[in-house]
Amino acid sequence: MKRFNWQNIRLVLILFVMVFLFSFSSHRNDKRAIKSITISFFGGDENLFITHEMVNNLLKQNLGGTLTIKKEEVDLKSLETALNNHKMIEKCEIFSTIDGSLNTNIKQKTPIVRYVSGNTMYYLDNKGINIPLSENFSARVPIVMGNFDDENKDNYVLLFNEIYKDDFLKKNITGIKILPSGSVILTNRNYDYKIIFGKPVYVEKKLKNYKAFFHHAVKDTLIKNYKEVNVMFTEQVVCKK
Repeated sequence: MKRFNWQNIRLVLILFVMVFLFSFSSHRNDKRAIKSITISFFGGDENLFITHEMVNNLLKQNLGGTLTIKKEEVDLKSLETALNNHKMIEKCEIFSTIDGSLNTNIKQKTPIVRYVSGNTMYYLDNKGINIPLSENFSARVPIVMGNFDDENKDNYVLLFNEIYKDDFLKKNITGIKILPSGSVILTNRNYDYKIIFGKPVYVEKKLKNYKAFFHHAVKDTLIKNYKEVNVMFTEQVVCKK
């Protein structure tokens, strides 16, 4: 008769006890009620387009109108989906803790331009998606006027992104006008001249040429006399007084 391997039996018993304790604690944890909600924003709490109160109301709305609910009844995935569908939220992460706290981390969308056409106004993010204006904060971004069709939208969004990503251009360019022909005219913050950009092609090259022109011309007092700065031609910058 083979002897019992007491060491193996002991390991099995320990494993059984661990599984039992884990299941028991997990069951008790699920029965806990949500005691508090913590809402935080990536990048800090400044310049918020969507407030803590708005997020709190969204959570409450998607929890059946109450924040007093058991953890086992909270569908974290559906909550994340609901908040991610909000037009001002780019990404949302929600998780609960052992002590009954529901933690919500929010990354809001970043507007790169403000589109204005008559009474229609909204922001565009870096993907060209519309973001409604907010009563809580107004972003200092270039104002876009004129129309562009969906077929060529990506080219204009590329231009908007290149301006937004560059520290100098972000501060210098205040307006973007799209003509019926599809050509673009830019306006700057410090001087009265127009920047004739042309169609949104060779975007990086044209903007690089404008930056080189500005850093050179700003040393010359004649820059105040320019009426137009034409960067349509990628090999040169043509100025008119």
